[in-house]
Amino acid sequence: MNKQLLSLIAIGLLSTFACFAQNPLPLYGNSAAKADTQLTIESMLSYAIQDEYVAEAEYEAIMEKFGYMAPYSNIKEAEGQHIAWLKLLFTSYSLKVPENNASSYIYVPTTLKEAAETGIRAEIDNIAMYERFLAQPILADPRYADIVAVFVRLRDASKNHLEAFRRQA
Repeated sequence: MNKQLLSLIAIGLLSTFACFAQNPLPLYGNSAAKADTQLTIESMLSYAIQDEYVAEAEYEAIMEKFGYMAPYSNIKEAEGQHIAWLKLLFTSYSLKVPENNASSYIYVPTTLKEAAETGIRAEIDNIAMYERFLAQPILADPRYADIVAVFVRLRDASKNHLEAFRRQA
């Protein structure tokens, strides 16, 4: 590439980053959970469902790009089940289910190897989020045993998904 073209690319990238820095997307899912120092039952459930929304949307987008295949097809179906479990908890606690804005937060990898690596990172972050939730003192209250049970199931499912992505990578 010539220097003029490289300069134009650099200017374009800098202006894109400057725009994003001025108008960043709000935190969502596990990134929002990491930043939250005052976790509540409602916020944990919200971050959890947002993270499941993102996973479902991302795996769907990967299959649209690369074709319908395992482990994405199986894990996408599991994410739908995880969302259903969380919606039941929202209903049980008379909480409003957050809107699914996941399409604004997904990343579609350029290769299948990158897709597997993206899945690995996402599942590691997901496991860490559920571990953090399960360590919250409020969840020691027996009234929240159903939430604890779902968070344990979701964490354990993420451990299985992580292994599937590691095999693919």
